[in-house]
Amino acid sequence: MLEGRIYNFSAGPSILPDPVLLKAQAELLNCNGSGMSVLEMSHRSKVYDEIINSAVENVYKILNVPENYKVLFLPGGATGMFAALAMNLGTKSGAADFIVSGNFANNAYKEAKKYLKDARIAASSEDANYSYIPSQDQLTLNPDADFVHVCWNNTIFGTKFPYIPDTGDVPLVADMSSSIMSEPVDVSKFGVIYAGVQKNLAPAGLALLIIRDDLLTTPMDITPNIWKFGTQVEKNSMLNTPPCFNIYFVKLVTDYLLEIGGLEAMKKINEEKAALLYDYLDSQDFYKTQVRKSDRSMMNVTFRTGSEELDKEFIAGQAAHGFSNLKGHRITGGMRASIYNAMPKEGVEALVAYMKEFAEQHS
Repeated sequence: MLEGRIYNFSAGPSILPDPVLLKAQAELLNCNGSGMSVLEMSHRSKVYDEIINSAVENVYKILNVPENYKVLFLPGGATGMFAALAMNLGTKSGAADFIVSGNFANNAYKEAKKYLKDARIAASSEDANYSYIPSQDQLTLNPDADFVHVCWNNTIFGTKFPYIPDTGDVPLVADMSSSIMSEPVDVSKFGVIYAGVQKNLAPAGLALLIIRDDLLTTPMDITPNIWKFGTQVEKNSMLNTPPCFNIYFVKLVTDYLLEIGGLEAMKKINEEKAALLYDYLDSQDFYKTQVRKSDRSMMNVTFRTGSEELDKEFIAGQAAHGFSNLKGHRITGGMRASIYNAMPKEGVEALVAYMKEFAEQHS
């Protein structure tokens, strides 16, 4: 890490790679020789056109996106997409299935209910406080649904889908906000992949959307123009002035991912970091983690001591060790370490050292 930087374990907005931040800093006053900052240039300019087109091209390369899919950058983040997806995809039967494996999956379901005639829960792990992912044989799917929705990685509870649900001919839609570009994914298995960019790609305020061509159908009449997917394809994600700085950051971060070897290299790094933390958690009994082992997230690791007072003391001591944002979500309490792509291995090693020290002092 650069001098003066701390290990930021925030679930989002999250840590960004130091080389990317330095690149943005160097170009802040003069981007690509334009004599302007990307913060002030026209989104219709040639310079910015190159930026957004490069960002789109990088997404195709890194995720190996098939030719029959479109890549969009849309306002509103993933939360905006909860409504936009229902309004764009739910126009045939007006039905959709939701696999509810956490808070954001449930939010997507509740938002879609406002627009769909038949939004239903196909499976849920709420019975065990979302500590596991429902298995394929637990899914009760409607073959006439317009889509099936999943949240691929559950930021708050620390779970991740260990399998791709078989939804037959019904398009599978996945919110990959907190796992996007952390490892390879077979895009062809999904009708839509979308993600808020503030975990692994850019500052908050933007959604990445990858959608199969046959799903670019006529949306509901009530759909705002900025969320009409087909219209945004025609306008290259620039129906209106887009979040230009965020898209610029996606371009810089994806450039960086390509430089380090793409998602196979990133997956190896992330697996090593997660193993450091989970191996320690599995080796002792001072800290507890509730997540079923097969369903553990590689990005968000949740744990607690079993004592609210000790949890508070652990969190209070983080700053002195050069950490921030280890407090768990208000829904769950305890602690959470979000170890996204930009978190260096050294940060996880330092966290484990602190955990060991704290456990020894309070055992």
